[in-house]
Amino acid sequence: MTNHASDADLEDLLRHALRATGTDTRWTTDANDMWCHVAPLSGTRREQGWKLHVSATAASAPAVLAHALGVLLREGSAFKFARSIEQVSALNSRATPRGNAGKFITVYPRSDAEAVRLAEELHQATTGLSGPRILSDQPYTPQSLVHYRYGSFVARRRLSDDGLLVWFIEDPDGNPVEDKRTGHYAPPAWAVSPFPVSAVPAPARGAKPADGPVVIGGRYAVWEAIRHTNKGGVYRGTCVRTGAPVVIKEARPHVEADASGSDVRDWLRAEARILERLKDTGLAPQPLGLFEHGGHLFLAEEQVPGIPLRNWVAERFRDVGGTAYRSDALDQAARLVELVAAAHAHGCVLRDFTPANIMVRPDGELRLIDLELAVMEDESPLPTRVGTPGFSPPERLVGAPVHATGDYYSLGACLCFVLAGKVPTLLPEEPDARAPERRLAEWLAACAGPLGLPEDLAETILGLMRDEPAERWAPARAREVLRKTVPGTSVSSVTSVPSVSPVPSVPPVASEPPARTHRGARSNRGAPAPEAPADDVDEAVAGVVAHLVDSMTPDDDRRLWPVSTSAGESGPCTVQQGAAGVLAVLTRYWELTGDPRLPDVLATAGRWIADRTDLRSPRPGLHFGGPGTAWALYDAGRALGDRRLTDHALALASAPLLSTPHHDITHGTAGSGLAFLHLFQRTGEARFAELAVDAADRLAAAARRDASAVSWPVPAEADEPDGGSRYLGFAHGTAGIGCFLLAASAVSGSREHREPAVQAGEYLLASALVVGGAAQWPARAGDVPTAPYWCHGSAGIGMFLVRLWEATGDDRFGEAARYGTYAVTERASRAALTQCHGLAGNGDFLLDVADAMGDPATRARAGELARLLVREGARRGGHLVFPNEYGDVSTSWSDGSAGILGFLLRIRHTSPRHWMVRLPG
Repeated sequence: MTNHASDADLEDLLRHALRATGTDTRWTTDANDMWCHVAPLSGTRREQGWKLHVSATAASAPAVLAHALGVLLREGSAFKFARSIEQVSALNSRATPRGNAGKFITVYPRSDAEAVRLAEELHQATTGLSGPRILSDQPYTPQSLVHYRYGSFVARRRLSDDGLLVWFIEDPDGNPVEDKRTGHYAPPAWAVSPFPVSAVPAPARGAKPADGPVVIGGRYAVWEAIRHTNKGGVYRGTCVRTGAPVVIKEARPHVEADASGSDVRDWLRAEARILERLKDTGLAPQPLGLFEHGGHLFLAEEQVPGIPLRNWVAERFRDVGGTAYRSDALDQAARLVELVAAAHAHGCVLRDFTPANIMVRPDGELRLIDLELAVMEDESPLPTRVGTPGFSPPERLVGAPVHATGDYYSLGACLCFVLAGKVPTLLPEEPDARAPERRLAEWLAACAGPLGLPEDLAETILGLMRDEPAERWAPARAREVLRKTVPGTSVSSVTSVPSVSPVPSVPPVASEPPARTHRGARSNRGAPAPEAPADDVDEAVAGVVAHLVDSMTPDDDRRLWPVSTSAGESGPCTVQQGAAGVLAVLTRYWELTGDPRLPDVLATAGRWIADRTDLRSPRPGLHFGGPGTAWALYDAGRALGDRRLTDHALALASAPLLSTPHHDITHGTAGSGLAFLHLFQRTGEARFAELAVDAADRLAAAARRDASAVSWPVPAEADEPDGGSRYLGFAHGTAGIGCFLLAASAVSGSREHREPAVQAGEYLLASALVVGGAAQWPARAGDVPTAPYWCHGSAGIGMFLVRLWEATGDDRFGEAARYGTYAVTERASRAALTQCHGLAGNGDFLLDVADAMGDPATRARAGELARLLVREGARRGGHLVFPNEYGDVSTSWSDGSAGILGFLLRIRHTSPRHWMVRLPG
């Protein structure tokens, strides 16, 4: 993108304005990567109130800032602005969260009266300039760049009931209230606006008022929103003239605007042209009309029945199982090749060919949708750097000319997604010694065991996804390989979904029946699969440890190790995302290896945590609360012989916990109880046994018993939208609570603790579904099965069931756990890498089963998962880093390197699972 102003020009404008007005001695300035903060030397800032935001585009930002500075430097209110044109573009990106988008300048008025005055002056100063509407705010007047909302002026955060850090304000009584930044204007009920009322028309949002749907364009009734993004919504509706179902796409002005003024409205116009060119070809929806409404641009088009390919891949695999899915996937691969070939035959280069932009009709046929980046070869299109990570060719990032070979790459990525369940996230390496196509080849080779992918198909994916565009296979070559590799491959309709069955009292015979292996016996099921080579795992462990050691920042008061906050941010000392999770794994590593670097690292980390934990009223729970932190801190102090750390850990564990309505492992009573059991086993101190028994008593009393189950529904007082839901998984539901009660019963000797644990196991048996020999569970009772992870699915539930089998000798629990191992194995190539939702947690479950049943075949399958996981790592110097589910690098236990390291250590060393206690006997 070419700008008429360089990135430094925005700060230069401020410096020039300060000198020109003679006010440079009245203000202080401070800049970080994103913002330039400007504050008066005198005066104080309010902590909250009515704040102003001024929007701009990349092209208008210099003029908007120059005009705004003429107002702001006369006043005494603090403000900040995006410090570069690049950051302005990022704020206006289609991918920016709707609650944050468009806020180029933020002003913190000293009073409500000043807020009103500044709003009017800034409005007058910027009238006629361009900028997007800010969705979280109220525009000062229609079409104004000036917006306002009530919110925090200072960075105040607190832990929510979910254990996540949130911004907050205070209500008139001084109670903390979350300062939510959403995609609509919603001030607190007690915050009375001082601004003059202005009638600002709102674009259609697919809401259905009491008197019927919204009608836009004079013709289309909008019934519901499919999705909302910063660039605009996508809606379902009907044509009021014909009654035909339609899809309506919205483009908001100035989103993704470049220096020339082009924005997403031009993309929508381009899509309308493409649909006209492809009209009646059967490749894409029929165009119906392009029109404006409320200042926004809309495109109405025929609704294609079916589901996106992205959803089809997940749901089809879930419904039919791995063996049956492979046949369907090969048919779908053939259709994908023909779809790209047909588009190119019509002169259309797609430029964003992804599973999200392909619809699978009920008859199995494919249709292209969301063609906003597509171009016709005869249009001399300009390059674009916009695309979908993992599916866009690498040359797109450097603005290469438009060419059909870019679609070849995307086709290969789509084939990989359909056949393997995902495209690996290959983070950049430093130095860039391994070419991406080599890394992809290594990952596909590691998939061979779990997938059973024919070698020719792996070669086809690699051929289409060559780094060099000129070397990529054309669709015709891919078509020939498919025909030779899979004779009879066709474009026939999708086969019907076979029925699924629950796990009965005696497990059914599956296509690959699990062996009935009693405690202490060896499995007789097949030969062990090839494990990850020891050298590969050792190298990975060394690289992860180096990353954790070198990335520690003890001088940072907020975070000891860097974490991803894409899914929210927990406390800095917790197991989930904080220092305790990393400390626990590095403690185990030192105990196993004696690495001389670690004592200083552990001592530094332990002191950092001890200095930041509040002994007055810690939060409950293992992963988000004080008990989990105490667990990690005690083990580190014990390993180091550091009495200060162990004493602090025991004081933290003994401190009265905040009351909680949560029963679960991560946030609630079961997690606290598990930590108390661990400390009792470590110290022998009766007070921790008493705390654990008290937790078990409360859970036994809270159990909901009915004719079919014992469970722990989410209490209504938990203030969650799913209050009353019965979660089944380990992190938040029945399996985790049952696992704690089972362990507590070994200490208490009470039937009141053991019986609900066994009944929880019975409930989980009755809730299981077996498809193709693999046991799956839904996240909540009554839902469809979920992915087989520790948090909600087979890996966590199976972890409880195998322990229940050990404790009771009831083979039904052991068989169900073993069925769960097949769900984990057959989905290996589709999984993320981490503990909570990925291969590390799944691999730990396989090791649990292997250790409990003395089963080398299951241990070998855990080795396969380790090999697959390691292949997705990125080397950076002497470090090894991994992507989480969002493509970020994180060090945390739940979604980062610490949890991965915990699993890899168990692959190479005989050691117990983290965050579990051993049952006596």
